[in-house]
Amino acid sequence: MDYDNKISTIIRDLPRSGIRDFFELVIGRSDVISLGVGEPDKPTPWPIREAVIRSLEKGQTSYTSNLGLEALRVGISEYVTKHFRTTYDPKTEILVTVGVSEALDIAFRAVLNPGDEVIYHEPCYVSYSPSIKMAYGVPVVVQTREENEFALMAEDVEKAITPKTKVIALNFPTNPTGGIMPEAELAKIAALAVKHDLFVFTDEIYSELLYDGRKHKSIVEFPGMRERTVLLHGFSKAFAMTGWRLGYACAPAPLREAMMKIHQYCMLCAPIMSQMAGIEALKMGETAYEDMRQSYEQRRNLIVSRLNGMGLHCFNPGGAFYVFPEIRSTGLTSKEFAIQLLEKKSVAVVPGSAFSSAGEGFVRCCYATAPELIAKAMDLMEEFVNEVRGKK
Repeated sequence: MDYDNKISTIIRDLPRSGIRDFFELVIGRSDVISLGVGEPDKPTPWPIREAVIRSLEKGQTSYTSNLGLEALRVGISEYVTKHFRTTYDPKTEILVTVGVSEALDIAFRAVLNPGDEVIYHEPCYVSYSPSIKMAYGVPVVVQTREENEFALMAEDVEKAITPKTKVIALNFPTNPTGGIMPEAELAKIAALAVKHDLFVFTDEIYSELLYDGRKHKSIVEFPGMRERTVLLHGFSKAFAMTGWRLGYACAPAPLREAMMKIHQYCMLCAPIMSQMAGIEALKMGETAYEDMRQSYEQRRNLIVSRLNGMGLHCFNPGGAFYVFPEIRSTGLTSKEFAIQLLEKKSVAVVPGSAFSSAGEGFVRCCYATAPELIAKAMDLMEEFVNEVRGKK
């Protein structure tokens, strides 16, 4: 059987996730300090787990509406109104999904025709370009730069717009850089979307995790944006619910309906146990994550200080739980740095190149791990950097 000629050419030509390929090297090693896995180091808060235990004891294990439990959609509507200052009708404008990844996938599939272009920014989470291609769209990359703290510049977006452009995809705060968007720049991008009649898909999964007193601003809040925006959010990061696989999309009714058609055939519904957890999480609100957010801010300060102290330039990210230090001064590529650090010091980071060519020369470190482990990892990394540079 000639599988290469039988498998879809789109799927055949997709690269494997650079993150997952790298972490195949880590599996089974108990000696490794991991600064690589992008998830909270704490379990889901107990009240959320307890609510699900109670629901299981009651035998609540059935399918739900394709749209998701009504109580959850009502809770999402109330939360979004408070957090994003934009109101969505839980009956017609909210869809519960299996994580934000599914929401992003079906949003692209709902609007793209073959050849439609999607502008997105790199370095970015690994699924953006593949998701666009699997929806028969054309990914159009706009690179963000360290000198702008990896924010997306409107002038760069404008240069990328063509008659085939249909969507601008945003993810701020950003994985892997921790970059955030200045409000003035976000307003300019909103104006471009209105001017050129474009959709905006905005993935704001890290929006609760901001530091230095910052307040989150979504592009959906700007004039003319609600009608053309799909707001993607979920429970994984702020509520420490990565394994529950629970997300949601908020969009004007016609867009929500188009996404629901795909969702009902490919997923049917999110697991009811996860949805019950989501209901309780929204009841808790910021009490579920505020202590964790403050702890992340302290850890960010620690890791940024240590990285700069060892001569690996690192800007101070405004959100998420990642730092993106530059490692070019070591003379190693991102992959070489990550592999050698793992082999010689048992510290795992992710090569910046896993997040596109724009990430070459950097590595991603996740600081959602215990402060004492961060400190130990930084000691080992400093030893490694000094050895590479030939210092004693």
